Amino acid sequence: MCGRFVIAGNKADLIDAFEVDESVEDEVEPSWNVAPTSTVQIVVERVDPETGELTRRLELARWGLIPSWAKSASVGARMINARSETVLEKPSFRAAALKRRAIVPADGYYEWRKNADGSKTPIYLHGPDGSHLGFAGLYEFWRDPSTASGENPPGSWVVSCTIITRTASDALGEIHDRTPVIVPPDLRGDWLDPRNDTRPAVQGLLDAIPDPELVPRLVGSRVGSVRNDGPDLIEPLPEHA
Repeated sequence: MCGRFVIAGNKADLIDAFEVDESVEDEVEPSWNVAPTSTVQIVVERVDPETGELTRRLELARWGLIPSWAKSASVGARMINARSETVLEKPSFRAAALKRRAIVPADGYYEWRKNADGSKTPIYLHGPDGSHLGFAGLYEFWRDPSTASGENPPGSWVVSCTIITRTASDALGEIHDRTPVIVPPDLRGDWLDPRNDTRPAVQGLLDAIPDPELVPRLVGSRVGSVRNDGPDLIEPLPEHA
C-alpha cells in the first residue's frame, strides 16, 4: 500500500519533469510527509472536443477518491489506494479507470516493515537516480452537498484521487506485500491518454508497467506522526548513513 509519500519538488520542477502543458495557478507547498486527505498535485490529460488534441495539465486533488455517487466525502479516507487486480471491476474505481487516469508525482514513499518483536521500522523508498516517480492514479469528480445554498443548489465540485497498487516484487516484498504502480516516462503518455478507454486497453496498460526499481532507506520514527514534516524525515539513520 501507499499511505504516506514525499513530494519535495515545486510546480516548475513538476511541469518540466512531466512535460505539462498547462497548470493551475495554486502552488502546493513541498511536503516530506503527505498524508491521506491532503491536497496533492496530479497530472492528467484532456481531449479538446473541437480539435481532438490532448492537453496535459497539472491539477490539484484531494488524496482519497470520492466516488461520484458517494453521500459523504468521508469515504475518501478509505480509498487512498486501489488494487490493480480489481480496479476495473470495483464500482468505486472502474469508471475512473476507463476515463480518468492520472499520475501522482512523488519523490518517494514510506512503508513500515514489521519486525519479529512486533515493532515496526519506517523505511523510505525512492528511485535510484533521485528523479521524480509517477504513481499510477485515478481521479474523480464529486459534488459536495454541504456547500450548497439557495433553491435547488448543485453544490461545489471536489476533485479527488487514488493511487493504484500491486503485489510487491521479491525485492520489495520483504518490506511490504504491496507497492505503488509506478509509470515509467516512456509509458506516461499511454497511461494518461483518455482515448484508451476500453477494459482490454486499460488492462494492457497495467500489464505493460514494469515492477519499480526502488532503493530502501531506514529513517527515523518521527515520520510516524503526520504533524511532523521537513527534509530531515528522509535522512538515513546515523548507523545506516
